[in-house]
Amino acid sequence: MTTEELRVNIEKALDEIRPFLQSDGGDISLLSIEDNDTLVKVQLKGACVGCSVNQMTLKSGVEMTIKKYAPQIESVVNVLNE
Repeated sequence: MTTEELRVNIEKALDEIRPFLQSDGGDISLLSIEDNDTLVKVQLKGACVGCSVNQMTLKSGVEMTIKKYAPQIESVVNVLNE
């Protein structure tokens, strides 16, 4: 899978989970794919930023969904606003 195909698949995964985040007043965006296409950096937005369960959402929701579309991804990390 090329990096561009990987990006498309990750965006599909985010499109699948985005309605759940938006229903709680949040959102997510893809920032980058790094470390030989094994690490995905995303940014949680809106209500997700201060949510006490955002790490659980990131691991059990976002990461799991991304791995369904792109099995070679090993981890997903949230990058905080600077």
